[in-house]
Order: sequence, then structure tokens, then C-alpha cells
Amino acid sequence: MHPAARSFPPDDEPLIEEPSLKTYSQQKPSDRLHGAYIIFFLLGIGSLLPWNFFITAKHYWMYKLQNCSDEAGQAASDLRDFFESYISIASTVPSVLCLVGNFLLINKVPASVRILSSLFIMLAVFLVITMLVKVDTSTWTTHFFALTIICVVVVSSASTVFTSSIFGLSSCFPMRNLQALISGQAMGGTISAIASLIDLAAAADVTDSALAYFLTADIFIVICIMVYLLLPRLEYSRYYMSSQKESPSLAAVPPDSSAEDEAEPGETTNTLFLTRNTGVPPLRPILQKTALLGFCLFYVFFISIIIFPSLSSNIESVSKSSGSQWSTKYFAPLTSFLLYNFADWCGRQITAWIQAPGPKSKLLPVLVLLRTIFLPLFILSNYQPRAHIQMVVFNQDIYPVVFTALLGLSNGYLGTLVIVYGPKIVPKELAEAAGVVMTFYLMLGLAVGSACSVLVVHLM
Repeated sequence: MHPAARSFPPDDEPLIEEPSLKTYSQQKPSDRLHGAYIIFFLLGIGSLLPWNFFITAKHYWMYKLQNCSDEAGQAASDLRDFFESYISIASTVPSVLCLVGNFLLINKVPASVRILSSLFIMLAVFLVITMLVKVDTSTWTTHFFALTIICVVVVSSASTVFTSSIFGLSSCFPMRNLQALISGQAMGGTISAIASLIDLAAAADVTDSALAYFLTADIFIVICIMVYLLLPRLEYSRYYMSSQKESPSLAAVPPDSSAEDEAEPGETTNTLFLTRNTGVPPLRPILQKTALLGFCLFYVFFISIIIFPSLSSNIESVSKSSGSQWSTKYFAPLTSFLLYNFADWCGRQITAWIQAPGPKSKLLPVLVLLRTIFLPLFILSNYQPRAHIQMVVFNQDIYPVVFTALLGLSNGYLGTLVIVYGPKIVPKELAEAAGVVMTFYLMLGLAVGSACSVLVVHLM
């Protein structure tokens, strides 16, 4: 294991240190029946569920947009061909702005208000999407597309506030709860891909399949609301959540306490003073500490979103002309959506046992930059339709399967390492704000990458 990785706190230590007064007066409770761990895992699933359900239901969106070419020719036909790229832009660009707003509201609006309001907004919009499944939109397809994009913007904005808020909340809990949250995010993609496959196989009509699919999302958002309301009722959760409420107070910090080894002398007192007087965490020290990790996180997701799903989901089986179910109906759902999400989940799970390279290792940015090689590998696979780059080098089905597995595995492992390292290299009272900043780097990578994915797809 990398030496820096051994600086990780043990599983029973929170990212934000609780006041010593409370430590002595109250014994740390145990997580009975792993209740908090399961809740954070479920909230992790719910945090990325809207995005995953949007992009995985490709067969449904293609069905709804099938009349585009009849309405407005080539321009509207592009809505189908580049739908994933448009969805990516609509979901990531507004999210960056929401992250900025969430950072400013950290000490002004309680986390419970931000989390519950965002969950209810997601539920309301998903109910609208569910109701539209059985509505005949063939006469207003372009308007349906515009309405869908608006729903994506609203849901993604709410999802971003929810994700960054719950990530910040988890920073006052032991590390294992943060790992549960991150693993749950990847499992959300796997669940949505499996649900899509089941609905695709079980329902003869595409609208019946989509109705069951989106109802699943509605039910899971309700479950997220219920388990979040349950979280503060657990003695284990109350202990760490009360520590978080007290930690910004200077009176709560024992005289001999110190911040991380990386923090400068006096920095803890200064940041607490600034936070108390402005209501906004000081941004400059967080950016200084997390600059390299932020770039790594940005680039990991920048490369991933260019390829998945815009490129990977349009790679066809070389034996598609045979007409088999594998090569026509199930190839993209299995080899793109399910495989990528499962590999991503595996990569995140590995970080529970291995944390290498460390946050200061020069190998970490090198590994992140090496992922650039995935871009030409997918471009030279059997992507269809292609108008400009006609050369297909990897003309067997095994190639995109291997590429997708490695893309997802590296995304999950490297992305999780970086986002977990972020709150650990700043003073502990800034851990929650650093978590939001790291989420900002992630969303910025997704936003820039999704814009570039449109360009890459058009160049194909």
C-alpha cells in the first residue's frame, strides 16, 4: 500500500473531528445492524439515479423522437442521433451553477432543508416524465424534446444540490459511510441498467417498458426520502451529526487540538473566524490545497463523459446483420450501460481495501492522464453511424467490451480515490466545504466533457 494511503483514518474515525468534550462525556455508539451504512448506500444510489435513468432509457427516447425527421428534416433528425450529447449538456452545465449556490448556502441553509427539497423536486419532475410515457407525442415531437430537456435541467440541478449536500454531511461520519455513499452512486447506474434490461425483455410494448422503468425511479426517490428522515433517528447518526453542528464553534475546539498535518499554523483559527463572520467557508485555502486533486477529478470525468454514453452506446455489434437478439436488442444495453456501471461500481469498491497512489503521489496524475488513450480506442471501434472517420480498427465485439470494462473500472477507482482524498488534506472544519468543492471539480469535468462529446460525435 502507498505510504500516503496509510494516513487514511480508521473506519471508526470521522472526517471532521468531533469536540473532545463530547468524546469524554459520551461513548461513541456503534452502527447497529449497519443502519447508517445502508442509509448512506441507498442515498448514494438515489443521488445519481435520475441521470442514470435518463441515459439508460435510450430505446424509449428513440421511440418518442422517431417522428423528428418527418417534422423538420435533418435538423430534427439530429435530435435522435445526438440525443445523449444534448442530455449530457443539459444535465451538467446547470449543475455547475447549482454547486456554486450550494457552496454559498452551506452555513446559511440547513443540510436537511437542501436535501429534502431537492428530493421532492426530483420526485415531482419524475412524476411528470412518468405521466408523459403513455401520452401520444407524435404530433409535437420537437416540443416533447424541449420539455424533456427542461426536465433534465431541473432534475439534474436538484440532484446536484442533493449529491453535494449529502456528500458534505457524510464528511462528519466515519470513512466507511463515505465509501458507502460513493459505492451507492455506482450501484445506482448498475440498478438502472438492470431495470432497463428487465423491462426491455419483459414488455412487448416500449411504452409499457418505459412506464415500469420510470415508476421504479419514482419509488426509489420516495425510499430515499424515507431513509433520510430515518437517519437522524439513529443514535449513531445523532452522535456524529451533533458533532458537526458544534465543530464550527471556536469554543468547541479543545486548546491542544490541531488540524491536518498539511494545515498551516494558525490556519484553523483563521478559517473558523472567517466562516463564523461571513457565513461562507473561505474558498482560497480550499482551492490551494485541492488544486492538483481537483484537476485529477476534473480530467477523470472529462474523459469518461466524452465516451460514455455518447460514443460507447452507439457502438454496434459487427454481427448486427445476423438479426440475433444479442446483436440488435441487447448489445448496447449489456456492453455499454450495464458493463460500464458494474465496472465503475467494482472500481469504487476496491478503494475500500486499496488506497494507492496517495494524494501527493506523482503517479496519481500520470494514471489519470493515461486514460486519454480510451478516446481513440472507442473512436476506432464499430461506432455507427459514421460520416467522416470511416476507418474501423477494432472490428470484433470483444474490443468494446474490454475497453468499456477498463473505462468504468478506472473511472470508479481513480475518481473515488481523488474525491475521498479532497476533504482529508484541508483543515477539518473545512472538510464539508472541501467536499462540495471536489463535487464542483467533478461536475465541471462532466460539463466540459459533455460539450466536447457533441463535437466528437459530429466529427465522427
